[in-house]
Amino acid sequence: MTEMKVSKISLSKTIADDVSVDSTIDSTQVHAGDSPAEIQADPTPSDTAEPQAVAEAQSDSEATQSQPDKPSSSRKRGRSRTAKAWSIDQFAVPELEGKVRFHDLDLPTELMRAIADLGFEYCSSIQAEVLPHTLDGYDAVGKAQTGTGKTAAFLLAAMNELLINPVEGERFLAEPRVVVLAPTRELVMQIGTDAVDLAKHTDLQVHTLVGGMDYGKQLQRIQRGYVDIVAATPGRLIDFITRGDISLAQVEVLVLDEADRMLDMGFIPQVRRIVRATPPREQRQTMLFSATFNYDVQVMIDSWMVDPVRIEIEPENIAADSVDQRVYMVSSQEKFTVLKNILASEAATSVIIFANRRDQTRRLYEKLRKAGVRCGMLSGEIAQQKRTRTLEQFKTGDIKVLVATDVAGRGIHIDGISHVVNYNLPDDPEDYVHRIGRTGRAGAKGISISLACEDDAFMLPDIEVLLGEKLVCERPPEQLSGS
Repeated sequence: MTEMKVSKISLSKTIADDVSVDSTIDSTQVHAGDSPAEIQADPTPSDTAEPQAVAEAQSDSEATQSQPDKPSSSRKRGRSRTAKAWSIDQFAVPELEGKVRFHDLDLPTELMRAIADLGFEYCSSIQAEVLPHTLDGYDAVGKAQTGTGKTAAFLLAAMNELLINPVEGERFLAEPRVVVLAPTRELVMQIGTDAVDLAKHTDLQVHTLVGGMDYGKQLQRIQRGYVDIVAATPGRLIDFITRGDISLAQVEVLVLDEADRMLDMGFIPQVRRIVRATPPREQRQTMLFSATFNYDVQVMIDSWMVDPVRIEIEPENIAADSVDQRVYMVSSQEKFTVLKNILASEAATSVIIFANRRDQTRRLYEKLRKAGVRCGMLSGEIAQQKRTRTLEQFKTGDIKVLVATDVAGRGIHIDGISHVVNYNLPDDPEDYVHRIGRTGRAGAKGISISLACEDDAFMLPDIEVLLGEKLVCERPPEQLSGS
């Protein structure tokens, strides 16, 4: 059995007031050609896919029921500390019929102050439905699309648990109380950023562990003090467990985000190993979120959760009304010319171009560079430091064009993107929805343009079935067709 390399530290030791998120990253860039495995900058194991074997998961109790009777008795409740120099009276939000205020949830003052700083007033649908249950300690399953506010939903529940139940007695280094698993580096980093924003008025310590970053630097950071919340990709967390550099024996809250995507990427054997390293399901709170449910996701629920509350939030429209969807029928030879003309238009102020594979993304990126287009690239072959720097340049407007794969682009949450271009139609219709959801955010209007040619136009019927509407296919306007 691997000996844990964790150090004991006295509870009286001063904890830094600032909440830290792992942002120091390795500068090595790795090229992996068409390999589907995610490459890391150091020689440790990475978040590579393993064969899916969810059906082998062992269920240690009867199938779950849809509504619990009471929370686990092992979860104690206590009193929250009060934040200094701030009062809830400074954050006045009127009651509105049909809306749930964060005030109505009896959250700790520290969290309410952060919510006020972020400008949140009313809960989103998923937050309003799930938080009354998870704040009371129940396990929960949430079916919700990206962009519905589910990240804040599970982070608020987890932080509430930590704040009202502070650890009594001595603690050990590298023993997180909350673990959040997500399938991609970008999504983990986004969760980490959101966690820091919500925990800014607490002493909770947030860390992110992802492949493609320097292992030694990540290790140094989690050994500097207590670890409260860890957001991680499955492969990198397995690296830490295997080396004995982290213990999950004290995990109180486990979150599995985008469970369907982890299934698609083959991470479930790794996730199963991580779950087994945590306390028994009766002694932890577990939350699972997924955009879709199938048999394998249900096996995960039955195996790892206790009588979870089930919340399903179906969007009124699969595709937001704020996105103007256009499909241009072109030949494969015309695609690049049309794309260049789209990028040259005054309206195209911030554009994400999606391609299906890494090799396609690389070739398109290089072709655009040669054509004089200042652009960045996001794909699994790019080292995390460069990906983070590219995203920052895109956010600040230093570059206005980003070429990305679906996996890399899934964690992009940036307001103000004017256009999304599908250079290739995706193999999975759900990826189409995720792609166009990068634009038309925060009340703004956006445009999605799909360049359908003889190689991928056959994908359109499946996309239309998912959308529940017919897409209008047309030739591109004359100004886009000229060379």
